Amino acid sequence: MNLHSLKPAEGSVHREGKRLGRGEGSGKGGTAARGHKGAKSRSGYSKKIGFEGGQMPLQRRVPKFGFKNINRVAYQGVGLSKLQELADAGINEISFETLVENRIVSKNDKVKILANGSLKSKVSVTVHKFTGAAQAAIEAAGGSATTL
Repeated sequence: MNLHSLKPAEGSVHREGKRLGRGEGSGKGGTAARGHKGAKSRSGYSKKIGFEGGQMPLQRRVPKFGFKNINRVAYQGVGLSKLQELADAGINEISFETLVENRIVSKNDKVKILANGSLKSKVSVTVHKFTGAAQAAIEAAGGSATTL
């Protein structure tokens, strides 16, 4: 240890910087580094949140129409005609996993069976949701509609 290597402990010295507005001799007297005139030079100045120097602020420029429900659940629709195609291929037990394997829906989707087309085969369907007409059509064909 040498005299030239001595230093105060980390965090023990706080340099506050030059004191403002304490006379011309300090180098920061007069305007106290605030410049001349304008709102920022006055005491009590605080700018509004979102103030952009008089330019129209972003929150006033962006249109405010409509409503987006953040809790909305989006379903991927699958028609009865698709179920009929699977039944024609020999698949009578149609589940969510079956639809994913046949690349009709992706694994992250929630599925809703819609009454698009017609169903003639007896199939057992297990998915997240059904429309009333689709459920009636499946049961009329002799199948069963089960929700997950």
